[in-house]
Amino acid sequence: MARRRLGFWQRFAVGLVKPVMTVWTRRTWRGQEHLHRDGGVIIVANHISHADPLVSAHFIYDSGRWPQYLGKASVFRVPVVGWILHRCRQIPVERGSVDAVRSLDALVAALDEGGAVVIYPEGTTTRQPELWPMKAKTGAARLALATGAPVVPVVMWGPERIFDPRTTRVSLRPRIPVTVAAGEPIDLSRWADAQPTRATLEEMTDTIMLRLRDMLAEIRGGTPPPLWERPARSSVGREPRDEAA
Repeated sequence: MARRRLGFWQRFAVGLVKPVMTVWTRRTWRGQEHLHRDGGVIIVANHISHADPLVSAHFIYDSGRWPQYLGKASVFRVPVVGWILHRCRQIPVERGSVDAVRSLDALVAALDEGGAVVIYPEGTTTRQPELWPMKAKTGAARLALATGAPVVPVVMWGPERIFDPRTTRVSLRPRIPVTVAAGEPIDLSRWADAQPTRATLEEMTDTIMLRLRDMLAEIRGGTPPPLWERPARSSVGREPRDEAA
C-alpha cells in the first residue's frame, strides 16, 4: 500500500497524531475498500467541524492511503510549520489570485504521482444549521474534469462532538463516537469530454454534493434538506434554492 512508502516526516506525523485519535475517538469505519486502489484519487468530503481533517486522515490512512490536504499557501510560509507540511506532502493553495492556476497544477501533479487528494468542496465548514452539506464551490469538479481521476465520496458524522463550529465548544473526553464512510466513485462520465464551463462545473458539483448529502443521511439518520446557499445581505428573506431540482 502507498503508506508503506512514507518518509520520515510522514511517519513522524502518524506517530504523533494516530495515538491521540485512537484514544480520543471510538471509530466506525465503513467502505474502506473503495480507497484500496492504485493511482490518483480525488476524495471529496463533507465539512462539519475543524476536527474533520484529523478524523478523515485517520480513516484514509487506515485505508492504506496517504491523505494530501489542501492548505492556505500562507500557512506553508510559516517557519518550521510550512517546512513540515511540505515534507508531509500537503498541498499549498493560493486563493483569489493569479497563482490559483499554479495551485491547480500542483493538484494535477499530485494525482499524476498517484496521490490521494482530499477536497472539501464547500471550502469551509457548512453553515447549514443542522450541519447538512450546503452548496459548494466548483474546485473538485474542475480537478476531476482536468484529470479524469476517480472521485470517491467520504462522509463523516461525529467530529462535531469533538469541536462544534456552532458553539465553538471543544470536548476532550475520550472515545467520542465518530463514523466515517466511503462510497463507490461518483459517476461523472457524462461530462468526460465537456468543456469546463460554469454550467458544466456547477452541474458536476451538485451531483457530488447530492451524493455526499444522501450518504450522510444514511449514517446519521434524518431527512436532509435541499442544498442551499447562504443568502447575501441583499437577499435576506429569500427562500433557499433547491439545488436538487
